This record gives sequence, structure tokens and C-alpha cells, in this order.
Amino acid sequence: MNDNRYAGSPLAMMLSLADSRLPVGGHVHSGGVEQAIADGVIRGADELAAFLYRRVTTTGLVTASIAAAVADGELDVEAAQTETDARTPSAAARKASLAQGRGMLRLARRMWPEQDFAGHRPQTHLPVISGAIGKLCALSGFHTALVLVYTTMSGSATAGQRLLALDPADVAIMIADLGGECERVAARAATGLADLSDPILDVFAERHERQAMPLFMS
Repeated sequence: MNDNRYAGSPLAMMLSLADSRLPVGGHVHSGGVEQAIADGVIRGADELAAFLYRRVTTTGLVTASIAAAVADGELDVEAAQTETDARTPSAAARKASLAQGRGMLRLARRMWPEQDFAGHRPQTHLPVISGAIGKLCALSGFHTALVLVYTTMSGSATAGQRLLALDPADVAIMIADLGGECERVAARAATGLADLSDPILDVFAERHERQAMPLFMS
């Protein structure tokens, strides 16, 4: 496929590639929501909204900052992989990131067969390949970060809706209400690498990994 075909709508292209329905596989990852519900931390819509805010402003910020740095050319792929590993203490969380990165890489290779993705093999983290695709789409670090933050938040919100049998309209409003926070986080992510940590999210990731029959991969 010719790159020029996508030159007129880079943001729409990035949004479509990040769609959870595509091979990135975001629809099978809850981002800790499933375990938080199992542990009684999330019991309803209010707790879900609080969890989403917490995730977006901590681990969401960190991954978005890596994606932004790659998109802006401030980090090469090898360095970005190292920075992502260093900022992801949980082995289970790293596994989830690599699984989604593998799906996005597969799609990117189909979309841009002439591009060299050797630096992303044999495996790549989701924020790293997201940043690389943002760069291919000629997106700024801010817009690349915004796509990653928003899809991270909305994917977890949808998982919560399914697990808690919430009214889809309520969850849609919740996602809309968090839109402003997603923009603020993306703007911060575009200013440099973040190194925040949220131990409870790491705990959820590790506990989820040990569940006998989870509905989601993470």
C-alpha cells in the first residue's frame, strides 16, 4: 500500500489502527479492571471512574510519554523498549504490553510493507510500536500520546461495563467526562519521559496472572 493514501488523515489513521477490534487485541485486556472487581475495589460506576482516572494519570502517563518520545524522534526503538521495561515493574504487565504490541506490529507490517520494522522484532511494547506508527502517520508526540491514553482508558471502561453489567450510556458519559483528563495527560506526556509508579496496578496485574479462569488476558 502507498503511504500517500493515508497522508490526508493521519489522526484518523492512528485512531483506526489503535481500535481494540483490530489485531492489537485491546478488547481482551481489561487493564487491571477485572482483578480490581474480583478484589472488591471496583463495585460500581463510581469506583470504575476513579480507577480509570488513576490508571490514566499514572501508568497511562508513563506509556504515553514513551509513545510521544518515539513519535517525536526523541527515542529510538531500542532505547524505547529499554525505557518501557524499566518503567513496567510487573512481569504480567510487560507481558500484556508485548501481546498488544505484537498485534499492532502485525497490522503495521500489513499497512506499510515497505517499512523496516526490524527493530520491533522479535517483540515490541505497545507504546513503542504506537510511537513508531504515530511517526509514520506524521503525528505529533501529543496526538500520538492522546490516542494511546484515550484507547487505554476507553478499553478499560468497556471491560468494566461488561463485567459489572453497567448501562452503556452511563459508561459512555464516563468516558466523555474523562476526555479532558486524557488531553491533559497527553500534553504532559509530550513534554518528556514520565517515571511514575502505581504499585496497586502492578499488584492487580500479578494477581490476575494467577487467576485460574480469567475472562480477560490482563
